Amino acid sequence: MFSRMLIAGLLSCLTVSVSAQTPNNTVPVRVRGTLEQVTPTQLVVKDRSGEVVTLVRPADMPVSEVLPIRLQDIQVGSFIGSAAMPQADGSQLALEVLVFPEAARGTGEGHFPWDLQPQSTMTNATVASLAVAPSQMPGGQELLLKYKDGEKRLLVPAGTPIVTLRPAKQEENVLLIPGAKVMVVAQVKDGRPTAVRVTVGRNGFTPPM
Repeated sequence: MFSRMLIAGLLSCLTVSVSAQTPNNTVPVRVRGTLEQVTPTQLVVKDRSGEVVTLVRPADMPVSEVLPIRLQDIQVGSFIGSAAMPQADGSQLALEVLVFPEAARGTGEGHFPWDLQPQSTMTNATVASLAVAPSQMPGGQELLLKYKDGEKRLLVPAGTPIVTLRPAKQEENVLLIPGAKVMVVAQVKDGRPTAVRVTVGRNGFTPPM
């Protein structure tokens, strides 16, 4: 059955749209873990805390495959998202970097809190410039990220997970199998915890976001 902790989190995040006044308008919750069971109508996920959660699987649920790429694949003009830890000097130390496909440029643009780790942030922005990271970070890169309301300096150490996404709806029956690593965005819809979209790795690869 659905994790008491997660359903409490989902319900505590419940916000009613002033215009729509419907319980389907909820703040999404991210579930990171391993698929335990998959049926045409349900996903059962063991999340990273060890809780086992059951989610409704809508027929039109988007599925994306996450793919590892190289640090060198980040270019000036790339639109990226990076979970990071704020540093004392105002910079952000990357925990992972997602290079968005061109079709997803502009997704969630801005800088805001994130739940990958305590106190972590997310910056979705365009790479304005690239430079070699400080000497204490050999092999890394320093990125200047610009978004509509500001900019951030992102330090990306060597070895940071760098990934991109591709639509995988046609391959979901190959990718969504027991043992696959996933990040599921979930919402309460019609009173039931529901998978809104799924990011999945192939052959045990873990979505780092």
